[in-house]
Amino acid sequence: MARICLSLTGKTLARNLEILEKCREYIDIAELRADCLDADERFNLRRFPEMAGIPVILTLRRISDGGKFVGGEGARITLFSKGLAFADADRRKNFAYVDLEEDLDVPSLEEAARTFGTRIIRSYHNFQGVDDNLKEKIMNLRRVGDEIAKVAIMPQKLADVIRIYQVAKETAGIEKILLCMGAYGINTRILAEHLGSHLSYTSVKGEPDMEPAAPGHLDPRDLDKLYRFRKITGNTKVYGVVGYPLTVTSSPEFFNPLFTQEKVDAVYVPFPADSLNSFLRLAEEIQLEGASVTIPYKEEVIPHLISRSEKVDYIGACNTIVRSPRGWMGYNTDARGFSDSLLKFIGRKNLFGKRVTIIGAGGAARAIAAEVYRLKGGGLILNRTVYRAKDLAQRYGFAWGGLDNHGIGLMDRYSHIIIQTTSVGMMPDVDADPLELYNFSGKEMVMDIIYRPEKTKLLSRAEDAGCSIINGYDMLIQQAKYQYNLFMGADLDNQIIQKLNL
Repeated sequence: MARICLSLTGKTLARNLEILEKCREYIDIAELRADCLDADERFNLRRFPEMAGIPVILTLRRISDGGKFVGGEGARITLFSKGLAFADADRRKNFAYVDLEEDLDVPSLEEAARTFGTRIIRSYHNFQGVDDNLKEKIMNLRRVGDEIAKVAIMPQKLADVIRIYQVAKETAGIEKILLCMGAYGINTRILAEHLGSHLSYTSVKGEPDMEPAAPGHLDPRDLDKLYRFRKITGNTKVYGVVGYPLTVTSSPEFFNPLFTQEKVDAVYVPFPADSLNSFLRLAEEIQLEGASVTIPYKEEVIPHLISRSEKVDYIGACNTIVRSPRGWMGYNTDARGFSDSLLKFIGRKNLFGKRVTIIGAGGAARAIAAEVYRLKGGGLILNRTVYRAKDLAQRYGFAWGGLDNHGIGLMDRYSHIIIQTTSVGMMPDVDADPLELYNFSGKEMVMDIIYRPEKTKLLSRAEDAGCSIINGYDMLIQQAKYQYNLFMGADLDNQIIQKLNL
């Protein structure tokens, strides 16, 4: 069973111990990054395992391997020796592991480690991608059979991550730590058990003086509680969300608590993907059961579906895929999620007599335009790329235009409700405003389907003018509820959502 390791990057042993205490219930192992310690603190590192009270890895990472140690190899070996020397017969007082890079060859260190039960992690880092001979690298990394091979790579594209899962199967039976750094690798940290990985590294968030030990670390509290890492087995079903760059998503915070509440052996994982084809290949590799599809793949995914709902055909966008024995089935829950949320917001059963401006012409805009039409509202589509606005608008007899003075001028006749569907204004680009040319009168109802930040610049400006505003969080919850029904093949009781306060 894979374990959770907390990497400690504080400058003092006392500070590292303080962070460890905050996270103790969420972790199994601690890694003391001694390369991050102040110089005078390093001489006392031998005391840390007894202070920690849990198994500890001793790591002194060089700059070339992503660490902070700037001294020579002689000085580094001396520090390793101080950490391993005078080991106690009580192994709980010793470092449980020591991380030695593949090119470090100091037999006396290795002998000292083995004498008192300190296991050697033989590590290799590649910040440029996946080695062509990665299988052989893992098989040859260990000097002797009791060592643990560790390989950490920085994928340059999602296709690199696929190779990691393949290599994990090819090296089954070899005790190893295998992971991908960065955004593309988040799924490997959550699904460490699927990789046969000995552990998954984490870093505490929200502590300014504790830098993440490596790109892509999750907080141990999230890995343990949100993703239920310790309960993931080879039989756990995997679901997820795919998009790019996918810097913001609250979907795991919806699905994973529901899986816990409903006692479903499943986990919901984010999959940032630079290529839809790569994601679908990865989905086959790990036997993904279903996924939420977001920007920019809601239209691109349609040709890959073996079957699709009438709504997908009608709207021209798909935001939900579910595995079947024959292939992927596609659905659209954006439309119903949007209308549930909007009608609740405006207190009506339809949009008869309402004129609506929709900003954007992508997958979400397609679903929203179809609902505005179904609910008997009039519509205006504005988009930076005008021909896309025209193409969408002509489906429903709506007006259309660009996000220029002419298009903004058309809004005077379509300003009862304004719906922003693009990613403009989403974190981290929070200062962007797709309607900067429009002056709110205060009578408009304004919806921005972005939910992080909670209030975009557009919504703040509308609120300041006196408009009623709503962000996209309720729409997210409503459409995710329907996705859950599709994933599980059963209706979700609304009382469960209310109980979880989602």
